[in-house]
Amino acid sequence: MKSFVGSLPLIDHHCHGVVARDLDRPAFEALMSEGHRPVPGCSQFDKPLGLALLRHCPPVLDLDPHAEPGDYLELRRSLGFEEVSRRLIGANGVSSLLIDTGHRSDSIFDPARMTAVSGVPSREVVRIEAVMEEVARQKPVSGAALRQAFEARLAGRAAEAVGLKSIVAYRTTFDIDQTEPSLAEVDAAGDLWLRQLDTGEAKRLENAVLIRHGLYVGARLCREKGFPMQLHVGFGDRDVSMPKCDPTVFLPFIEQMEMMGVTITLLHCWPFLREAAWLAEVFSNVYVDTGVSQNFTGASAPRVVAEMMELAPFHKQVYSSDAFGLAELHYMGALLFRDALADVLGGWIARGDLLPRRAEQIAKAIAFGNACRIYGLPLPASA
Repeated sequence: MKSFVGSLPLIDHHCHGVVARDLDRPAFEALMSEGHRPVPGCSQFDKPLGLALLRHCPPVLDLDPHAEPGDYLELRRSLGFEEVSRRLIGANGVSSLLIDTGHRSDSIFDPARMTAVSGVPSREVVRIEAVMEEVARQKPVSGAALRQAFEARLAGRAAEAVGLKSIVAYRTTFDIDQTEPSLAEVDAAGDLWLRQLDTGEAKRLENAVLIRHGLYVGARLCREKGFPMQLHVGFGDRDVSMPKCDPTVFLPFIEQMEMMGVTITLLHCWPFLREAAWLAEVFSNVYVDTGVSQNFTGASAPRVVAEMMELAPFHKQVYSSDAFGLAELHYMGALLFRDALADVLGGWIARGDLLPRRAEQIAKAIAFGNACRIYGLPLPASA
């Protein structure tokens, strides 16, 4: 099973670009962490992600597995970030990258440059909140003007995209009113937010009324274009109020999206894997992944994937890496996910719970088939 899964193309339905510069050790280690502050005298290589990186990535750069961090980073620096990106991303067997461009977009590769450096076709997923913040920086004269400009800008960006994404879980948590606000409410909230931006009381979009408006504007675009809305769930940095990022808290919105015919993809999901799997079971429009947690759990990734596969329908699971900044995270995300999927399916075959031909069908669906279906993508040439 490992050989079969290892040869499959993957569609990474949620990831980010890599940092467009060479990195010293502190900058590299910062991109290995979701923490805001390093621990003095300690290293990010001393955790599951670090162990996995030093096992799997050095051979791609012509070093032995389990290289010392200093040796690996020195070779990485001598090769240069573009060559490292070409080798690592080009070697992971991913056939398509769907890239969230809404986070630190001024410092990372955009989809076109990701394609150029890696040879992997890349498409854009537009972050809803980032578009509203972009419009606000142009200083519209009123909340109504903000609303109108946002709606036009989001529609324009969606024209060339394959999906939209919201980080409502980060900005307000899921524990908010989940109905669509009136235009009068939106315009009043816009007036308030613009004033707060001018006075420095606010620095980013955290107004629940405006975020709700963005969600429903985005939902109608998703329905029109026939592509999904991605929702961040669970795992993230310390900005997340974890108990209120449980996706079951957002059940009323998810139910409304099902009624509207809008597909929802729940990203990351850790530690709410079983909650997300249950939502995928009971809602026709919900899809799930285990992205980012593969890298952060390293050698324990098979347990993470197995937990999602306890309940989530196989036609509702999609692959993502959530790699950000480091080409290593793109490479490891694919490798660890393949190993984990093969481990789970191989165990079922060994116990007589699954025939090999059926296991191959399941692996193909999760690796690329489900993503092609919901994002409207062509099947990979090697499928």
